[in-house]
Amino acid sequence: MSGRVAGKYALITGAAQGLGEAIAKRLAAEGAKVAITDINSDGASAVAAAINEDHPGAAVAFGHDVTSASQWRAVLSDAHDAMGGLNVLVNNAGIGPFANVEDVSLEEWRNVHAVDLDGVFMGCKFALPLMRAHAPGSIINISSIAGLIAGHNVAAYNSAKAGVWLFSKSVALHCAKRGYGIRCNTVHPTFIDTPILDGLKEAMGTEVAVEKLAKQVPLGCLGDPNDVAFAVLYLASDESKFVTGSEIKIDGGISAM
Repeated sequence: MSGRVAGKYALITGAAQGLGEAIAKRLAAEGAKVAITDINSDGASAVAAAINEDHPGAAVAFGHDVTSASQWRAVLSDAHDAMGGLNVLVNNAGIGPFANVEDVSLEEWRNVHAVDLDGVFMGCKFALPLMRAHAPGSIINISSIAGLIAGHNVAAYNSAKAGVWLFSKSVALHCAKRGYGIRCNTVHPTFIDTPILDGLKEAMGTEVAVEKLAKQVPLGCLGDPNDVAFAVLYLASDESKFVTGSEIKIDGGISAM
């Protein structure tokens, strides 16, 4: 199957690397125009350039701090104009320091929520008026398995990602009630082999870190970024036209334990 999102216009946050990069490349490969946004504007531009090598004219890039309301408004408007529309939003940007409730500082707590939850809120809020003009549409919010299952040392991350999960259901019901033709769902990955694990690899050594994480996964390995990208592709496509207010777990079986 090819061209599964042909005619779609997608904005992906945090797309300079990792999951966002994989999602953007997968959507572009399946026919979408994509706007790559990231606080790392050079990285976003590099990803867009790589996509355009394979799919000329498919990608544009913008520097973007997802904690800034003014930047959200500007980036959404500019992306809409550059692509000719907007009907898919992937809120992927996120941070996740390891710290328990006693060790996490108030500043860290607020920063995690500003990026991981407030950024998702603003993306949904400010994108909806633009997306309504190009319905049907799909909002895909990247939560985490940590938004469904708690850990002793990720207090702020647990809180923010759980907030993304339930907030997304509220958005889904709001859009359904208003008849917008826009769906909203969440994706919940576990340990995926992306740069977000670099700190742990540096601290423990790559082999030890990977082995330690993989032991927690029933399938016995880390996930690949494309495992998440294919789920997002499904939710972005019209194949999932009857799916809203739902969650897809990409966790190697962790949540079944």
